[in-house]
Amino acid sequence: MFSRNKKYILDGGTGQTLLEKGLKPEGTLWSATALINEDFHDLVVETHLDFINAGADLIVTNNFGVRKRRLLQNNRLDYFESANKFAGQLARKAKELSNKNILIAGSLPTHADTYQSRFFNTDEEVHQGFYETAAILNPFVDLFYLDVISSVKETRIACEAIKNFNKPVLIGLHFRKNAHLPSNETIADVVNEIKNYNCCGIIAACVSPEIANLVLPEFQKQNITYGFKVNAFKDIPEDFVISSKSSSQPTDVLGTLENFTPNIFKNFVESTANQGASLLGGCCEVKPRHIKALKELQLT
Repeated sequence: MFSRNKKYILDGGTGQTLLEKGLKPEGTLWSATALINEDFHDLVVETHLDFINAGADLIVTNNFGVRKRRLLQNNRLDYFESANKFAGQLARKAKELSNKNILIAGSLPTHADTYQSRFFNTDEEVHQGFYETAAILNPFVDLFYLDVISSVKETRIACEAIKNFNKPVLIGLHFRKNAHLPSNETIADVVNEIKNYNCCGIIAACVSPEIANLVLPEFQKQNITYGFKVNAFKDIPEDFVISSKSSSQPTDVLGTLENFTPNIFKNFVESTANQGASLLGGCCEVKPRHIKALKELQLT
């Protein structure tokens, strides 16, 4: 059970770790390939276990790429249900093999382009999409994670869609360099919108450490549990959009911070924890070795 009085170490970038381990992605499916192709299922379990054994208290299911629009781009829409189900099953298998009392968060990814706030579907279709994914993952997870959300509107739709599952919701919001969402809304706008939902915390999701530090003072003004999942990309341009015709991986376009060592990550986490952050983890390009470095910290 999630506790608001505990500091949690979250996992890192499962998808990028799978690529490092040898996953051969198909088109723009990226890490979703590992769910569609059963030959990679053991690799997914291994990756979750690596994060758990490194010290993660909470892992996120590996279905960020299992979005209907992305599946349609790659002619794999018929895998929507099975891929999401495998994501839940493989995370649960890793937990059981670890024999550790960790939490599993079911990923409910954005229905917009990643890092953008504009929908490609009606509000009703977005609502249904969040519900369908949550219904598939529900038997396997302890809470839901709104994965890289970029507007108040999408946050509200998602919370409304999944409220009857009666599970805590961790909200992962993407921010830009002005500490606002891509929709140009603020943390305060989001907090005002979620008061009637079972939100267990809000994190800055897939942002640079610099942006996370910009956002921290805004989190501190709110009566919420907060933290981050930082990436190690060089930069995310505000107009960045994944092309349906490109097979490039994110790092091919966004680059990787060469000096983002486990020790640098540890120092960042220690600093933010001292400022009140209690949900401490990574996203793209943050590997198990980064999470392992946090074992040296005294987190209370």
